[in-house]
Amino acid sequence: MSTHAVDIHAHDDGHGHHHKETFVTKYIFSQDHKMIAKQYLITGTLMGIVGVMMSLMFRIQIAWPEEPNILFEALLGKWAPGGVMDADIYLALVTIHGTIMVFFVLTAGLSGTFSNLLIPYQIGARDMASGFINMLSYWIFFVSCIIMMGSLFLEAGPAAAGWTIYPPLSALPMAQPGSGWGMTLWLISMALFIAQSLLGSLNYIVTVINMRTKGMSMTRLPLTVWAFFVTAIIGVVSFPVLLSAALLLIMDRSFGTSFFLSDIFIQGEVLHYQGGSPVLFEHLFWFLGHPEVYIVILPAMGLVSEIMATNSRKPIFGYRAMVASILAIAFLSTIVWGHHMFVSGMNPFLGSVFTFTTLLIAIPSAVKAFNWITTIWRGNIQMNPAMLFAIGFVSTFITGGLTGIIVGDSALDINVHDTYFVIAHFHLVMGISAIYGMFAGIYHWYPKMFGRMMNKNLGYIHFWITAISAYGVFFPMHFIGMAGLPRRYYTNSAFPLFDDMTDVNIVITVFALIGGAIQLVYLYNFFVSIFYGKKATMNPWRSTTLEWTTPVKHIHGNWPGEIPHVYRWSYDYSKPGHDDDFVPQNVPLKEGEEELQH
Repeated sequence: MSTHAVDIHAHDDGHGHHHKETFVTKYIFSQDHKMIAKQYLITGTLMGIVGVMMSLMFRIQIAWPEEPNILFEALLGKWAPGGVMDADIYLALVTIHGTIMVFFVLTAGLSGTFSNLLIPYQIGARDMASGFINMLSYWIFFVSCIIMMGSLFLEAGPAAAGWTIYPPLSALPMAQPGSGWGMTLWLISMALFIAQSLLGSLNYIVTVINMRTKGMSMTRLPLTVWAFFVTAIIGVVSFPVLLSAALLLIMDRSFGTSFFLSDIFIQGEVLHYQGGSPVLFEHLFWFLGHPEVYIVILPAMGLVSEIMATNSRKPIFGYRAMVASILAIAFLSTIVWGHHMFVSGMNPFLGSVFTFTTLLIAIPSAVKAFNWITTIWRGNIQMNPAMLFAIGFVSTFITGGLTGIIVGDSALDINVHDTYFVIAHFHLVMGISAIYGMFAGIYHWYPKMFGRMMNKNLGYIHFWITAISAYGVFFPMHFIGMAGLPRRYYTNSAFPLFDDMTDVNIVITVFALIGGAIQLVYLYNFFVSIFYGKKATMNPWRSTTLEWTTPVKHIHGNWPGEIPHVYRWSYDYSKPGHDDDFVPQNVPLKEGEEELQH
């Protein structure tokens, strides 16, 4: 399977380009996986800035409701008369924040960047299976971003039905201001996003199966590549279901069908919709929505596995168990979606089935957590920013995962469903964890992307203040959630019951503002280091995988001359009988040397 791949690009020995590259073909419509990775990263970063700005705005609103704010007046205009945020725009900000962070930053920004950068590099391929489809998927993503951003400038405002866009709010154009054109643009943007995701995923799958270099068997692949490969498979299985839901919703909105609507009354008037079910939409949405959280977290898990082994100077613990747990997570992720719907009136027996499958998925997740802890146990740990974020990832993944036992139980979930407890749970386990994985990956592979190093001291400042702020924001949310505070309310001042929680909300908002501000240090470090960072060496982290055998200066086809052959697995760190504490994969086995049994 892996041997015929070597000669696919034999005509390109990397010594020269096939044609003169212009600015447009090199930086804009590039078909080079390294450039496309950077495009995804920078686009995802810009979308992330917008998403975080939105979250800070609605956090300020929750902490100090009804207080005039000069920022709101400047940024929201007519949606904040006299500087007081309007209820409709609050919902719109929550909706677009969720959509941007889940899809545009954590799916495209994370997977798009690192799958593109690392799959060809780590399997020993000149490029992706199809450079053209790769380019196409980025540009469809870019158009999708533009449409989503464009919806912010509509007179009636952007979509405001929550990021899960449940009908009837999303299905009736007259339901709320954002249900008109704002919702239509949301659906068009997401349809394009799904198209680019499928194109990218198919490309990743074909590349991993067909283009591995000589000797690169599946059991010698780094865990990063396993994670991207399985993530792409989950995407291909589940994204089409969301596309079908979006198309049926467009039918209901614009063409008078009733897939998701029935017996609707507006101001006493009966609408003509008959026979549809909003719960059907929930099933279609969450059949993607739950695999989606693993599409977000698996690439981060892969990056963290690689970074931990490298910075502990030890082989990853339990390689085969790690691969098996990735596969188990992928399978189980498709049979747990009902746990988002425990309060939708489902049969209690079905609820117990979904509870069982949900608790089952904790097993492969725990295998991974214990294996990471065992990998760093008694290792020679290099505490660079990438390693700190990798350790932070394991911390938030465990703390966020523990509350998943509560919300994953059909009896316990009823008490906390749609409260801040759920917000705290999924932001820790999926949001913060995935962002930590992304930061770890950026700090670690930055020298490979840009040929320069990021500033280490700024990285330390970035990590510690981010880590403290993230727990400062989401830890208290568990308690106000257990006290019953519902999510998505733009003010709680109408409920004397919640008056005691005002101070907690202020604390959360202060931490959010500190955490948001410190990202400016990271952005400064990221963009300034591209031009002024310390020049990187070929293998700055003394790592074993193939991407560190390529020259620092990017060339077409990755390797000058022949593609290296692989003789060993990806984690030969601190192997007895070798002078260095790492042995790259392209170094042949010595006489009598055993390949590690993993």
